[in-house]
Amino acid sequence: MSTPVTIEDIYELFRISQQQADRRAAEADRRAAEADRRAAEADRRAAEADRRLEKLERTVENTNRAVNGLTTRWGRFVEELVRPAVVRLFQAKGLNINRTVLRMHSDRGNIPMEIDVFGVNGMNAIAVECKSRLSNDDVDEMRDRLSKFKQAFPEYSDYRIFGAVAGIEVDDNVGRYAYQKGLYVIKPSGETVEIINDEKFQAISW
Repeated sequence: MSTPVTIEDIYELFRISQQQADRRAAEADRRAAEADRRAAEADRRAAEADRRLEKLERTVENTNRAVNGLTTRWGRFVEELVRPAVVRLFQAKGLNINRTVLRMHSDRGNIPMEIDVFGVNGMNAIAVECKSRLSNDDVDEMRDRLSKFKQAFPEYSDYRIFGAVAGIEVDDNVGRYAYQKGLYVIKPSGETVEIINDEKFQAISW
C-alpha cells in the first residue's frame, strides 16, 4: 500500500525545486557576469591594441618623415657634389659639356619630370639622377624618365640625350647593371666624384 502524499511533502518538493531553481539562476548570473567580465576584458584589450596600433602608426609616420628628410638631404648633397664635376667628367668622355642646371623641372605634355643635374653643350646633353644609395630600381626609373625626356622638354627634341646615375653608395652589381643599360655611373673618389665606366662602354642616347 503506497504512502499518501501530504501537503508537507508537496511543500518540501516545492522547496527543493525552488532551491534548485535558485542555484541554477545564481549559476546563470555567475556565468553571465563572467561573460560580461570577459567581454569587458576583450574590449579593454581591443582598445589597448588600437591605442598601441595608433601609437605605432604615429611612430612609423614620424620615422618615415625623418628618413625621407634625411634621404632628401643626402640626395641634395650628391647633387651639389656632382654638379661642379659634370663639366670635367664628361669633357673627358668627349661630351664637351659647358653649362649645367640643377633640378630642372617640367610639367609639359602631362609628363611631370625633374632632372637632378642637367649638362648641355651644342647638340649633346647629359641628364644625371643623384641618389644617396643607388639601386637597380633607380636605374630602371632613370631609363624610363629618359625615354620620356623629349616629351617633357621638347626644346631638346633635336639633342642627343645621354643618361647618368650617381650615388654616394653604388654596389658593384648595381654599377654593372647601369653600365649594361647604357648609363654612365658616377660615384665618390677621394674628395670628388668620378665616372667608373671603362673605355669599352657604349653609351645609349635618347
